[in-house]
Amino acid sequence: MTQWYFNYENRQTGPLTHEEALREAKLHPDAMVWREGFSHWLPLAQVTELQASADPWRSAPPPVSQRSAHEIDYTLFGEEMQYVEIELDPGESAVAEAGSMMYKDASIDMQTVFGDASQQQSSGFMGKLLGAGKRLITGESLFTTVFTHNGHGKAHVAFAAPYPGKIIPVDLQENGGRLICQKDSFLCAARGVSLGIYFQRRIMTGLFGGEGFVMQKLEGDGMVFVHAGGTILKRELAPGEVLHVDTGCVVALQDSVDFDIVQAGGIKTMFFGGEGLFFATLRGPGTVWLQSLPFSRLAGRMLMAAPQNGGSVGEGSVLGRLGNILDGD
Repeated sequence: MTQWYFNYENRQTGPLTHEEALREAKLHPDAMVWREGFSHWLPLAQVTELQASADPWRSAPPPVSQRSAHEIDYTLFGEEMQYVEIELDPGESAVAEAGSMMYKDASIDMQTVFGDASQQQSSGFMGKLLGAGKRLITGESLFTTVFTHNGHGKAHVAFAAPYPGKIIPVDLQENGGRLICQKDSFLCAARGVSLGIYFQRRIMTGLFGGEGFVMQKLEGDGMVFVHAGGTILKRELAPGEVLHVDTGCVVALQDSVDFDIVQAGGIKTMFFGGEGLFFATLRGPGTVWLQSLPFSRLAGRMLMAAPQNGGSVGEGSVLGRLGNILDGD
């Protein structure tokens, strides 16, 4: 028997029988739906077996075959300190965070824009101001840089990771048109992808979510590249499957995955376990990407090792501070 799942207004419903799904479709015609056999969540309007019953006067439109975002080719280089090289045809563009460029061909022009340069942010000054303001809330710059190939033939531009880790390429068209990711993980994307803000609505998530409270929302049908620290785990969650994760280790997730914050055990575990007071719960169905080394954890260890905080100045010194005194430091 077919079991359906609905996702609307950041809420997931299911499993539903086919008859229940038909009733749900009439109540929520803008929902995203999934069932076994689907590679990702689809808009209800593209699911023929539910769309006809949701509105008998309208037939389901055919799936969109052409992308609205620019189509780009790419190659990843490196292992621990990666960079991505993007190949552009004449007239194609890529958008990236300010300061992430590594190199580019001379025929590629750079233009700094207010906001994210997507079609969603091109409706006048107020639209651009709103888009830039959302980026500021997520800790990013008000500006992004657009790289456009204005010459002939192929041209290349490369963007480098800001710290050790991996670059994750994600095709939004194959992931339901939306990706929720950590606020500082976005590196670059095809022009046409919208960079927005995603607030967790639950009060526990908002108060104690830490790095999971304010996240980025990448929307569109183009390629996006996000960066994460350490080793990357891509995990496919089945419907109803739950995974407990440190909040800082969550890099990205599909919109279909339910994200919440729960208490990490009892009082003793919370205060002396070393894993924080709360951790994230991820409930499927959908794909999640996790990182083994969040930048906050790396920065904390570096800060603890700094000389002003008691860390060692010399490498491998047995005498430590006593050796520094004998050396005259």
